Amino acid sequence: MVRDLDSIDSIGVVGAGTMGSGIAQVAAQSGYDVVMRDVKQEFVENGFDTIEDSLDRFVSKEKLSAEEAEAATERITGTTDLADLADCDVVVEAAVEDMAVKQDIFADLDEAIPDDVVLATNTSTLSITTIAAATEREEQIVGLHFMNPVPVMTGVEVVVGEKTDDEVVEFAHAFAEDLGKETWESDDKPGFVTNRILMPWLNEGIRAYDEGVATKEDIDKGMKLGTNVPMGPLELADHIGLDICLDASETLHEELGDRYKPAYLLKRKVDAGDLGKKTGKGFYEY
Repeated sequence: MVRDLDSIDSIGVVGAGTMGSGIAQVAAQSGYDVVMRDVKQEFVENGFDTIEDSLDRFVSKEKLSAEEAEAATERITGTTDLADLADCDVVVEAAVEDMAVKQDIFADLDEAIPDDVVLATNTSTLSITTIAAATEREEQIVGLHFMNPVPVMTGVEVVVGEKTDDEVVEFAHAFAEDLGKETWESDDKPGFVTNRILMPWLNEGIRAYDEGVATKEDIDKGMKLGTNVPMGPLELADHIGLDICLDASETLHEELGDRYKPAYLLKRKVDAGDLGKKTGKGFYEY
């Protein structure tokens, strides 16, 4: 039996990085109490810093009042102990894109969290079915793939695993919409909808730059003006994180073949440690 949305008061978030802190923020802004967990206290503190910076930007743009921002922050509790999520009504995992790590987390959550609680993963490319197989509640596992940056982007991809119950799918849509998001649904195929289409686009933009088709500025400008997207492929890759783009591309390459082969220059940038906006340098400097 899936819990009714009206009975949901507290949200657990596993991972306090860019995605986890963003999910914690939007849940807190929506009035939920949030427990945000990461493996080290410094990661938790970094997550709170990210949330406070984001809320400050909303206040400066008059999208939130200072009182609303403070109230949202006060709804979030940080922890390094997974057991502190035991009383949460929904848990969203937003750890690194590593199948072994996610399976370990879900196996631990399965033991720590009551059986009627939905466990969601924010994975952008990995199989929901394989993640769910680490638990004894495969029907209660669903993909909730938030877009980056979570507090700004309105979309959430609901991904249905092989054994995900229909009621859980309906709940996932309703829960995301309650956070102020719009949803679409994907079967559990590599890359789902978003990254299956996005990663080849990013890689081809990087290849075009590497092969001298145009400057990076003109490639991005051409795609923005030509297709009405807010960012071109090189700028967007920097914002996502080049390491994340590479991981996603390698996963899709392994599953779907050479049409998803990562661009050479993308791999070279990651090897050099230039990962985009988060390191201050990628294809552009920040």
